[in-house]
Amino acid sequence: MKKIFAFAFVFVFVLAGMSFAATTPDSIIAGAVSMLDEMSTTDDVSAMADTVKTSHAIAIVPSMVKAGFIVGGEYGEGLILRHENGKWYGPSFYNIGGGSFGLQIGAQSVALLLAVINERGVGAFTGSKTKLGGDFAVAAGPVGRRAEAATDAQAKASIYSYSMTKGLFAGVSLEGSVISISVKRNNEYWGGKVSAKEALNKPADDKRIAPLVEALNALIKKAK
Repeated sequence: MKKIFAFAFVFVFVLAGMSFAATTPDSIIAGAVSMLDEMSTTDDVSAMADTVKTSHAIAIVPSMVKAGFIVGGEYGEGLILRHENGKWYGPSFYNIGGGSFGLQIGAQSVALLLAVINERGVGAFTGSKTKLGGDFAVAAGPVGRRAEAATDAQAKASIYSYSMTKGLFAGVSLEGSVISISVKRNNEYWGGKVSAKEALNKPADDKRIAPLVEALNALIKKAK
């Protein structure tokens, strides 16, 4: 039985590794722009835009692969931009992953937008490894009527999550997922060693990140 579980676990992450083999900072940025463009056409976009407008940072995972065969797992690469006084800083790149145990068969790709609503939440993306939950609670981002009155869980959350899901799984849970800084991607983007904190203090004025900044600002204009 242990061998079966081990095989299934390896299967999940081999699949994820194949999906992200060609990932680069530029491809992550391009994927983030495409995702925002698609999200901007959804119903209740104004509620999400309100959250983005008041957030301390926005983290995006263009495609997080979630797959399962007896055991399940998830993995994605993304970036985060800090938001202060209407200006954007960064990006810093990160990985997000986790595992789940259960009778699961299927695979999916999930696009994520994480609205970081306080400085505590920003800290989840600057430590070497951070497990979501507890001090870094995640709640489903408010939409529609829920945007007018947050639940108790949302009120305690540091991060609001919005997702667009394709595949056989319905929904996505980030509790227990682990965020880790992508030192490799940060070094590739910035052309040398730079910490996540340093990256998030650099103005996002490079031409490579400009399309994403424009897409975020366009989204904010949809706020109520």
